Amino acid sequence: MRNYNVLKIAPAFLLLGSMLHAQQNDSVKKETEIEQVVLIGYGAKKKTDLTGSITAISAKDFNEGSVNSPEQLIQGKASGIQITTNSGAPGAGSTIRIRGGASLNASNDPLIVIDGVPLDNNGINGASNPLALINPNDIESFNILKDASATAIYGSRASNGVIIITTKRGKTGKLKATYTTTTSVYDKMGTVEMLSADQFRDVVNSKAANNYKLLLGKSNTNWQKEIYQTAVGFDNTLSLSGGVKGLPYRLSLGYLNQDGIIKTNNIERSTASLNLNPKFFDNHLDINFNLKGTYVENRFKDDGAVGAAVVFDPTQSVFAPGFENYGGYFEWLDSTGTPNTNGTKNPLSMLNQRYDLSYVSRVLGNIQFDYKMHFLPELRANLNLGYDYSDSNGNTTVLPTAATEYYRKGSYRRYTQEKKNKLLEFYLNYTKDISAINSLVDITAGYSYQDWKRSEPFAPTSYGNGTMNPQTGNDFFTQNTLISYFARLNYTFDKKYLLTASVRRDASSRFSEDNRVGYFPSVALAWRIDQENFIKNTNVFSTLKLRAGWGQTGQQDINNNDYPYLARYVQSNSGAQYQIGDVFYNTLRGEGYDKNIKWETTTTKNLGLDFGFLNNRINGSIEVYEKETKDLLSVVPVPAGANLTNLLLTNVGDMRNRGVEFNIGVEAIKNENFSWEFNLNATHYKSEITNLASTSVLTGGISGGTGSTIQVHAEGYQPNAFYVYQQVYNQEGKPIEGVYVDRNGDGIINSGDLYQYKSPAPELLLGFSSRFTYKNWDLGFTMRASFGNYVYNNQASQFGNLSGIKANNYLQNIHTSYLDTQFDTPQFFSDYYVENGSFLRMDNINIGYNFPSFINENSKLRVFGSVQNAFLITNYSGLDPEVFNGIDNNLYQRPRVYSIGLNFQF
Repeated sequence: MRNYNVLKIAPAFLLLGSMLHAQQNDSVKKETEIEQVVLIGYGAKKKTDLTGSITAISAKDFNEGSVNSPEQLIQGKASGIQITTNSGAPGAGSTIRIRGGASLNASNDPLIVIDGVPLDNNGINGASNPLALINPNDIESFNILKDASATAIYGSRASNGVIIITTKRGKTGKLKATYTTTTSVYDKMGTVEMLSADQFRDVVNSKAANNYKLLLGKSNTNWQKEIYQTAVGFDNTLSLSGGVKGLPYRLSLGYLNQDGIIKTNNIERSTASLNLNPKFFDNHLDINFNLKGTYVENRFKDDGAVGAAVVFDPTQSVFAPGFENYGGYFEWLDSTGTPNTNGTKNPLSMLNQRYDLSYVSRVLGNIQFDYKMHFLPELRANLNLGYDYSDSNGNTTVLPTAATEYYRKGSYRRYTQEKKNKLLEFYLNYTKDISAINSLVDITAGYSYQDWKRSEPFAPTSYGNGTMNPQTGNDFFTQNTLISYFARLNYTFDKKYLLTASVRRDASSRFSEDNRVGYFPSVALAWRIDQENFIKNTNVFSTLKLRAGWGQTGQQDINNNDYPYLARYVQSNSGAQYQIGDVFYNTLRGEGYDKNIKWETTTTKNLGLDFGFLNNRINGSIEVYEKETKDLLSVVPVPAGANLTNLLLTNVGDMRNRGVEFNIGVEAIKNENFSWEFNLNATHYKSEITNLASTSVLTGGISGGTGSTIQVHAEGYQPNAFYVYQQVYNQEGKPIEGVYVDRNGDGIINSGDLYQYKSPAPELLLGFSSRFTYKNWDLGFTMRASFGNYVYNNQASQFGNLSGIKANNYLQNIHTSYLDTQFDTPQFFSDYYVENGSFLRMDNINIGYNFPSFINENSKLRVFGSVQNAFLITNYSGLDPEVFNGIDNNLYQRPRVYSIGLNFQF
């Protein structure tokens, strides 16, 4: 066998091309081409007729295995979209960015539309990820709208792209039952590198004062291993589908039970979904009814337990005699024998003596009537009524023996929250094929009303000593409304030249009457070059289409701040009460506001080329785009006395985002017994703040110090660039403690020497997936790579020094970076801790076998297994470089997951 190196790629591709060509004629005879229909918002179009940048991903391309939130199905599957799982906790959400986002402080999340209902991306108490309330097994497809010519029809909510999710529906025919069950085992990937018990003893005995040496214990405890466990999860879905007297239906029931890899953490989710799709009046009236219900029970781990496990003294034992008052757990005590208020608390005690429970219910549904006029079949009327209701209640109990609440004899807090989202949309669509001028006209015009309400009763914390905090408070209620009109024209001439133009008028209650209304137009052109005779006759291209688009979108999602333009008074906290006689009265304080606050507006230009060869056995696209956002919304410092606050949400400047995307899919081999296909996608983008009213805006809070921030928004740089001192090194290449480059040359080191250095944003994102089939076997994998993303190692900067063995009469473990630096005190602002976080991650490896004609010819059985998060290759010294905000601190790590499952259809 020959060994091929990089220099021999070209001959390999020539060989691949000849293989494809040899199979082309045979495959064309065996297959009937079915044009893919893509949802575009208030309608659908054939993929060949698209003028905007849209990616469609169907169920056959989804990631397989333990998937408990829908966005995980498409991670790594498309260019221009970055999906970063925020946590390894069961049910945790992801940060989703399409083309890098377009804002500083307003939301950068894409608009998500499920079965025609636009969602509120903000979670509810007890379920921070609203998508996790949807059963992934019910999803049929994703359509990702990326450029403004595609998204402008959604106006003020579409600056960050749109993801349209369609759930599965029934089909006319006999009853079909499908049962899918998956059992998964979850394990940790690694631990933060801290000193072992023996290493810690050596450092304490050589560097600490005598009174600290006396605090050393005799145990060897790996606290991180103590809080982690090998977890198990089960996911089951049963669906029934078919048609009864012309009524297609699908009913599904799902149940998920998953433990977290951190002890005490668990999620239990029950789901039900019903889809009905009847047609009436000789198929002139098409009704789509979708209803989804979810009930979720969560037990959360203590958020501080991960950090406590990292730094707790490894020479101490979990339990110790004489600590019965604290549940038997060893704790740091002061001279009175009570818990040291400054000391790190026992992480096992934090987990086992705290019960943080939540119960969340959600109902999401809509009914859509699509009527094709009898007197004018080219005209359709569409009415969509939707409702999204969420309700949560929860309680947090900390036992009186827990050191964290020992002085207050335990604590209890109960909370409730309710969210309502109402939708009414109506539009008319007129489609006419005018053969006399070889044209197709498609016109849509409509109205949209959406209203959101959120309420939360006052929920203080009660303590066992009879106190309560806060003592008084107000119930919370807020509401915002969006009223819109929209129109779109699709025009096709000679099946070659395509035009799309749209406009949307949004009126948002989040802005004053003077700034309430925004207009968001778009226009796009496409040229189907493959339909020209000079291309048709060559038999080279099966698809060749050039696209160009321009459009504007807006932003009105400003972090649940529904009244930023109004002067308001709010009740102060209990510490600001005013006493008159024996009675304490709450005071009111003014809130900061900007009466002139207005929309962010993002203008996008996009140029794309779609291509396909050999009957689209090789197909792909290349995109180049530019996004410019004006009137950026950001929280900035304001001079004392200038407003009723020192930090104000206002319009501050402009930002530009430029990028290139590439995607290619190849059916390399396709015959009766064997097939191989693969997909490669690549994304490069760079954002720059081009104008900023404030000199700079500090961001990126870190652990350690008081009010410490490590990032900055500054004109001429990427958002969230690291803002640090330039470290000076000795001749051996070791950092010198407290010595930095005097960048401004004034002879002193101060804030004037801080500089913008690197960014969390990657320079290049790659995704690669491949699938092999041999007879009834299939094997597939998905991997992702990120290059040029930088990470601030907050674990090393905070604990890679001797401060933990010199203060407050307790001991903290030390990060192994100390062995290299020998730092005595924390050097939080050194660029030494800003590391290259480039990585290659194998997201998913799966293998399956399909039993032919199981039981009978109408039944199928599939057995599959998968490994998720199989391996990670990186030079980053921390636990995991995939940290979206670029600050690595106390991450609930993503587990490695081993799954086996069955899919049975009959």
